[in-house]
Amino acid sequence: MNPQAIKVACSNCNLRELCMPMGLSEHDLNRLDDLVAVRRKVKRGTTLFTNGEKFTSLYAIRTGFFKTCLATEDGRDQVTGFQMAGEIIGLDGIVNDQHTCDAVALEDAEVCVMPFDRIEEISREVTALQSHVHKIMSREIVREHGVMLLLGSMRAEERLAAFLLNLVQRLHARGFSQSELVLRMTREEIGSYLGLKLETVSRTFSKFVEEGMVEVKQRHVRIVDTEGLQRLVNNNACH
Repeated sequence: MNPQAIKVACSNCNLRELCMPMGLSEHDLNRLDDLVAVRRKVKRGTTLFTNGEKFTSLYAIRTGFFKTCLATEDGRDQVTGFQMAGEIIGLDGIVNDQHTCDAVALEDAEVCVMPFDRIEEISREVTALQSHVHKIMSREIVREHGVMLLLGSMRAEERLAAFLLNLVQRLHARGFSQSELVLRMTREEIGSYLGLKLETVSRTFSKFVEEGMVEVKQRHVRIVDTEGLQRLVNNNACH
């Protein structure tokens, strides 16, 4: 791979604002361009890394959508998260130098491979990068707390409402519509993530449709009443 191809990676990437620290000098940006070793294509349904695999890199998702999951003792897949373009995946490996989950592409995807030893090396020079990595890790912890809260105290409607609002908000930050989204994951995967049975997810979607809060055509979802969904979630927060 020629050096110029790598050069293009960060400085000209339209996801830079989401993925990299803001407001860097030209020199720092050039240093960051040394971060990305290669870009890797991941076919739909294949894994980027697996549970127990040695941790070497973080991955910035350029295109596509992933789920992270764990096999439970009874052989089921427990979905632990969904990740989209502009997000960093692989942080689970930092603690014990090995990954603790599988990352599976839900559609054809492309990731930038950022070797972790290189991130640490460049962090010593570009302190903004270090605090950026800490921010990403902190965001991950906050997200996990949010999921715990979701699973701990919310009814099915509240869980699904919170999930849809979170998803559309993350997509909106990437320049997509504030109200329309295509679900890259199945109803079953949503259920696994939210701790709900498949039929509960389907029933709750139907209820939202009946109440005029969303319109659903297969995987296309249009949020008609954002406030209504927000009220559902906030009511829980007040209890």
